[in-house]
Amino acid sequence: MNKYVDGFVVPVPKDKIEAYRQMAAKASEVWKEHGALEYRECVLDDGDAKEMVPFPRMIEAGENETVVLAWIVYESREQRDKVNALVMADPRLAEVCCESIFDWKRMAYGGFRVFVEA
Repeated sequence: MNKYVDGFVVPVPKDKIEAYRQMAAKASEVWKEHGALEYRECVLDDGDAKEMVPFPRMIEAGENETVVLAWIVYESREQRDKVNALVMADPRLAEVCCESIFDWKRMAYGGFRVFVEA
């Protein structure tokens, strides 16, 4: 069965990137404990896309913000749904998620079926 990926693009205030990293590190433990195969959070390093749409423009990041690209890999969509139900019910997630770090309503999100894997 094909793997499944939840993908996120998040604008994060530059002065809160370390707090975001700490939050993500703790959240990764929860996701992995409940069955996620991989958990990645990446901070923008090179956003200078001359002939393409750069991530900061795509997500409408302000000058005081950077962009985080994140993804979580699962065995399947069914397994993703089970893992996410467990994660959302886990009280540890509420302890680490904090609206004061980033505006989650500006986060872009989607669930993706893997169709090429190398």
